[in-house]
Order: sequence, then structure tokens, then C-alpha cells
Amino acid sequence: MNDFALWPVLAGTAAFFAVGAIWYGVLFGKAWQRAAGLSDAAVRSGKMAVIFGLTFAFEMLIAMVLWHLIARTNPAPHVVMMMAVGFAAGVMIPAVGINYLYQRRSGLLFAIDAGHFLVGMAAMGGVFLLFR
Repeated sequence: MNDFALWPVLAGTAAFFAVGAIWYGVLFGKAWQRAAGLSDAAVRSGKMAVIFGLTFAFEMLIAMVLWHLIARTNPAPHVVMMMAVGFAAGVMIPAVGINYLYQRRSGLLFAIDAGHFLVGMAAMGGVFLLFR
């Protein structure tokens, strides 16, 4: 990817990560925890540094792919947002939905996680607009 640009990718990743922190913290933390079937003890027992580090790495991979597509196609600003939100709505959310069907996860858990992907990708798209 010769069109890779570190700063937009890092900023887009940080935006997605920040949305997740707010989403799963202040906004829907307890509801998500209940829907996921996780006790307070289970949440505290996780290796949070590893979880956060891998989350950031996966979100950075998503940012790299989206930035690459934007850099290669040079779309209009509204198309950048369509690509970001469309990637969430057309790829990420259905993939999670399929997985949750087989895991017999609740509709509430799906809605919380799907909302995070949609808002997180919109934030990433917005940040990418600032770097163009």
C-alpha cells in the first residue's frame, strides 16, 4: 500500500477506539455486560491491556483498509462517509450478526455491538475527511 499514511490511520483508529470507550463505558457498559452474560468479576479478571491492545490493532487494520480505498479512489466527501458507514452496515454488522445467530446471542447484544460499529466507522470517516 504505497498510499499508506500513518497520521490519518492513527487518528481514525483513535476515533474508533474513543467511540468504543464511550459506548461500552458510559453509554451502554452495564447493558452490554448483562447482555453478554459477564459478571463484574469476569470483567475485572480479563487481561485488559491485551484486550485493549488487540482492539486497537484490529481497529488500525480496519482504518488502514478504509484509508487505502479512499486514497486509491479519491472520492467526494459524502462518498467517504458512505464508504465508512457502508462498510459497517454492509460488512461488519452482518458478519457479527451471522456469528451471533450461531452463538445464540441476544438481539440486545447485537444492537449494542452493531451500533458501536456504525458510530465508530462514522467517526473514522469523519476523521479521514479532515486529512484530505
